[in-house]
Amino acid sequence: MSDTLLRSVDLIEPGAIVIYHGSLTSLHGTAWLAVPCTCGICDAADRLGLPNVRFALIDPWSELPGPFHVRRESLTRSAACG
Repeated sequence: MSDTLLRSVDLIEPGAIVIYHGSLTSLHGTAWLAVPCTCGICDAADRLGLPNVRFALIDPWSELPGPFHVRRESLTRSAACG
C-alpha cells in the first residue's frame, strides 16, 4: 500500500490533537493542536496547489512557546482523538 493512502486513513484535520515525530526532538512527546499554517511560504505553496501541506503546532494549554511550523508527514493523529 502506498504511504499516501495510509496517511489518508490517518487524516489530520484543522484543530486535531496530534503527536509530532519530526526532526525537532524537543517537540516530541507532547500533544499539540494542529492548525493550518498561514505563513507566507505555506500560503504561496497552497495557491500553487502543492500537496505538501504544513501545519502550525500550538500547545493547547499555552505552556510552551509556539506556534511551530511543521510538515504533515511529521504528524500522527493522537489516539485521544478516537
